[in-house]
Amino acid sequence: MNTNKSVDPQHVISLAQEVMTIEINGVTKVRDELGEPFVALVKKCLEILHAGGKLVLCGVGKSGHISKKLAATLASTGARSVFMHPVEAMHGDLGVVSPQDLLLAVSYSGETDELLRVLPAVKRMGVPIVAITGKAESRLGQFSDMVVPMPVEREACPFNLAPTTTTTALLALGDALAMVLLDCQDFQLSDYAKNHPAGAIGRTITLTVKDCMRVGEHCAVVHPGATVREALLAMTKARDGAVAIVDDNDTLLGIFTDGDFRRAMTTNDQVLTVPIESVMTRGPVSINQKQMAVEILKLIEHRKIDDVCAVDDAGKFVGMVDIQDLPKFKVM
Repeated sequence: MNTNKSVDPQHVISLAQEVMTIEINGVTKVRDELGEPFVALVKKCLEILHAGGKLVLCGVGKSGHISKKLAATLASTGARSVFMHPVEAMHGDLGVVSPQDLLLAVSYSGETDELLRVLPAVKRMGVPIVAITGKAESRLGQFSDMVVPMPVEREACPFNLAPTTTTTALLALGDALAMVLLDCQDFQLSDYAKNHPAGAIGRTITLTVKDCMRVGEHCAVVHPGATVREALLAMTKARDGAVAIVDDNDTLLGIFTDGDFRRAMTTNDQVLTVPIESVMTRGPVSINQKQMAVEILKLIEHRKIDDVCAVDDAGKFVGMVDIQDLPKFKVM
């Protein structure tokens, strides 16, 4: 191996593009040849899942790595699934498989010895086996109850050895299975949220406006009869940059911000004594407290504002969202 070979930028880009093209063509071929075997796989998976069983993915090497990822994707999108390493299965991990399950055995060649050795034990348990392979006539294909072909003409590797196109195609095929099962099971966003309570995804689909808004003593509120001075005092006490103006029934009437005050001062140096309703912004931008917190960002970006009033279903004011608070909730 020549480690001193010079790097030609044009050659690097050209080679990288060629690799991607080969892999795209591989995925396209698998996509175009989807047919009855894939439909049969979906039906079998749904049958197993509806009966309380799970999908067990099994593979070695690069196929094993992809299978582990697919098991995680399936599990997070409503299809109970686990990954089982075939070697570890022969030393006790076979216990994760029950007779109600379905084994998805993954091997492009269909001749992987470590995978083939575990199949008789699975078969004795009465567990149906589905082969996902590029070689339907292989030993894996012949031993399985069902075969889902995954034809790929060549790897992106110049020696046609390193799994590249095949693993990319397998990933796409597995993702397609996961999304089809998601659709068939009518898996909703609320279901997805239950499986993703943490991290950026969790915050996106579980955090609501109510979780982020300021309330109580941290939220400035006055009635129409208040003066601008009283509104500013309420804002100062709440350490808020805006005050909501509401009627006796808490119906939102308007909003007044520190920016509004500075602008008003340029035209009226007696503004502190005027009624707040004469300078407030009527019909302010508001958002229902039940909406997702990420919707606040859309409002802020679109309307170019720093404060958003939160209301309930009846349009009554319930809190204030300040853009300065959003980073601590990791919404932005």
